[in-house]
Amino acid sequence: MDRSHRLDAETPPEAAESRVPDEEGGGGAQQGIAAADNNRLYSEAEGTNSSSEKARGTWKHAAFHVATTIATPAAYAPLPFAVASLGWIFGVASLVGATLTTWYSSILIASLWQWNGKKQTTYRDLAGSIYGSGGYWSIAFFQQVASLGNNIAIQIAAGTSLKAVYKYYQKDGTLTLQHFIIIFGAFELFLSQLPDIHSLRWVNALCTFSTVGFAGTTIGVTIYDGKKIDRKSVSHSLQGSSLTKTFNAFNALGAIAFSFGDAMLPEIQSTMREPAKKNMYKGVSTAYSIIVLTYWQLAFLGYWAFGSQVKPYIVASLTNPKWTSVMANLFAVIQISGCFQIYCRPTYAYFEERMLSSKQTSSAPVRKHLIRLIFTSVYMLLISLVAAAMPFFGDFVAICGAIGFTPLDFVFPVLAYMKAGRSRTPRNVTLQRLLLLLNLTIVAWFSVVAVLGCIGAVRLIVEDVRTYKFFHNM
Repeated sequence: MDRSHRLDAETPPEAAESRVPDEEGGGGAQQGIAAADNNRLYSEAEGTNSSSEKARGTWKHAAFHVATTIATPAAYAPLPFAVASLGWIFGVASLVGATLTTWYSSILIASLWQWNGKKQTTYRDLAGSIYGSGGYWSIAFFQQVASLGNNIAIQIAAGTSLKAVYKYYQKDGTLTLQHFIIIFGAFELFLSQLPDIHSLRWVNALCTFSTVGFAGTTIGVTIYDGKKIDRKSVSHSLQGSSLTKTFNAFNALGAIAFSFGDAMLPEIQSTMREPAKKNMYKGVSTAYSIIVLTYWQLAFLGYWAFGSQVKPYIVASLTNPKWTSVMANLFAVIQISGCFQIYCRPTYAYFEERMLSSKQTSSAPVRKHLIRLIFTSVYMLLISLVAAAMPFFGDFVAICGAIGFTPLDFVFPVLAYMKAGRSRTPRNVTLQRLLLLLNLTIVAWFSVVAVLGCIGAVRLIVEDVRTYKFFHNM
């Protein structure tokens, strides 16, 4: 490949509005132009990412990847606290609504695979093919916010779980939360040397089973503790002043959005063998079956068992029997290790695209591995430093959900589907209008959720920074 072609492929797409099919049916010619333009813009990415030897995944692999990405202990853990901050009516409605919306939006993203005849193997490229350079860089920003925020939050969760296991065996031990955050970071640095998402398939299969193990253990212990507690002492009323209740509700909306975060669907779909759409539909639906069976039970049972006093990290509320808490924490660490890798891959891909070329790496594979080791080490150092300095799990969950995952998982999929002309698929005019109304409602409501969640999360971070010192041993 010559130099000019490579530079073209690295450049994000320019405004692509004229490439979208028009409403009068004259979009065929425009789609032809779009296909030609996108062939130039994405030729290198497709040549490296969609080859037959890389696209080997089945729907089972898709289910493993999606379940690992979404259904993490860090996502489960704040749900009872979020429901407690909203109360039974609004808590249940918010959780059920978020579940159905993200399943729907995930199906929409999967349906846009090759929407213009070309494969977009990353979320950024998909946005660029529909909205041009503005879409490309917007999604790049939100994806990085989601990835970084998610990994900071789950590294705190992993450190908390490791510390809980340590304290079970060494009650007077001197190791702090920061030590365990560093230990987990070192392990993730090791996993970061694996080349791509597909190479993590067996790790993520283990993580999926650990998800079920974590959920089953935590739900079982929650029911056990709930029956042992004097039910008259458990209050389900909202706590605090009117202002506190309001900001807690805002924060809860961000936490729920975080719990359904999946900013990696096109990247996962690019590893699927044909038919990629069918495999992705089946994989997403299977993953959401696991989510419904576990999320809802843990969220509602956790709130029932502990009421308004439930902790932001549900495992911290569990008391008896102690050994089951150890099991839940070990399941949590195993699952989180795979989720962390899924979310750091966009950042790794960004650096690899700019620091490595196919000619250089083929002639000097040692150089490729050395460069990967350097930038993954820098990434892990920064993530571990922030997690150790500000170990406020609930705060990072809320702000990451509000700023990162809400645009990516609730708003953009619907806008992209409408822009690409797919919303005109039903021939029935009434169905078209109902679908349009549904899509506009999702966009409007979750745009509000993003703003409110961000406000609530920022307030809590400010309060925690005032209350605790940096590197506090939570």
